[in-house]
Amino acid sequence: MKSDVSAKLWREANQVLVGGVNSPVRAFKAVGGNPFFAVSGKGAVVTDADGNEYIDYVLSWGPLVLGHAHPVVVEAVRKALEKGSSFGIPTEAEIRLAERIRQIMPSIEKVRLVNSGTEATMSAIRLARGFTGRDLIVKLEGCYHGHADGLLVKAGSGLATLGIPASPGIPAAYAQCTLTAPYNDLDAMRAVFDTHGANIACIILEPVVGNAGVILPEPGYLQGLRDLTKRHGALLIFDEVMSGFRAALGGAQARYGITPDLTTLGKVIGGGLPVGAYGGPAAIMDHLAPVGPVYQAGTLAGNPLATAAGLATLEVLAEPGAYESTENALTRLGKGLAEIAHETSVPIFQTQAGSMGCLFFHEGPIRNYADAAQSDTARYARFFRGMLERGVYLAPSQFEACFTSTAHTSDTLDRTLSAARDVFRTL
Repeated sequence: MKSDVSAKLWREANQVLVGGVNSPVRAFKAVGGNPFFAVSGKGAVVTDADGNEYIDYVLSWGPLVLGHAHPVVVEAVRKALEKGSSFGIPTEAEIRLAERIRQIMPSIEKVRLVNSGTEATMSAIRLARGFTGRDLIVKLEGCYHGHADGLLVKAGSGLATLGIPASPGIPAAYAQCTLTAPYNDLDAMRAVFDTHGANIACIILEPVVGNAGVILPEPGYLQGLRDLTKRHGALLIFDEVMSGFRAALGGAQARYGITPDLTTLGKVIGGGLPVGAYGGPAAIMDHLAPVGPVYQAGTLAGNPLATAAGLATLEVLAEPGAYESTENALTRLGKGLAEIAHETSVPIFQTQAGSMGCLFFHEGPIRNYADAAQSDTARYARFFRGMLERGVYLAPSQFEACFTSTAHTSDTLDRTLSAARDVFRTL
């Protein structure tokens, strides 16, 4: 594949951008080589600056559930842009997007739109503290909730990819307000609450972990957390920034039948534009200003372009068979990869929740971040590079998720599996 233009852009990027990128995992440090530079995308394919085409299973890290440049989304954004890019004044689109979120996720009565997943989780935690009058929070090891202070403790995602155990720049006092426990370990969480329960405002977790690879909750685990928080008067926050509209149309809470107190969202609800949201029962949400005393604001919150893209995406995704097609595509991909791995005697462990999943180079099982960390990252790097050379773009890290979209057709999957068969023979 040609790489002259991307190589030139990479040299230029390193002169003006820190590490050449604006988000660390994009730098390909975990897989070797230099990143390509995207110029366009259509459906399941992204094209780089050299004209190379790749079948895309990263999909902007999850938001593009309809694929790149879906015509309904493009038209919705075009119409919104013609009327103005930002107002800082309420618009009807904010109402309609919130109504659609509430319709799909019944645990949410009221919504607050923000600009990113980080804002959503940071604000939801502030609200939980304000509502309960408590200071401590509990997060799960390997769950990533954005880069807010206090949430970069054992946070998986880019920190796991780059081998950073914890981020400098966070005062010790912040970290001391964040307690941690292993995912899928109810006994460990009970021990945390036995010691600190009266001071814990909330548990926040990815109900399906998506930032240590994809790790699924064991039977009874999420219900156990629900029971524990109720018993101790703490809130349960599901960070569904990734799993919302991916683990199921109604998120992991719909897939596993658990009702959290607060839910954070992002990615899909922006249809590829920057957006986030958090919501829950009115009795909790009404503690936010201007109704209540917990303050949170944002100049671009409810941006008309993002709300237009998100609403268009959710409307298409709710059409009969649309969501199912994304899940079926990933299921078929996973079955094909399992057959290839068996044929070539390469040990793998795969996970899937709806249209998000992961291939670990590990015999498994993988229950938590400690298990995921035992994966063969060097083998994953070889797999990644081999697939990229054959026109398939996967996440440039063993500890990130794979996604499918409505644009991943049978032909797309056949081409992907053909490439995978070639690469597995080299592993």
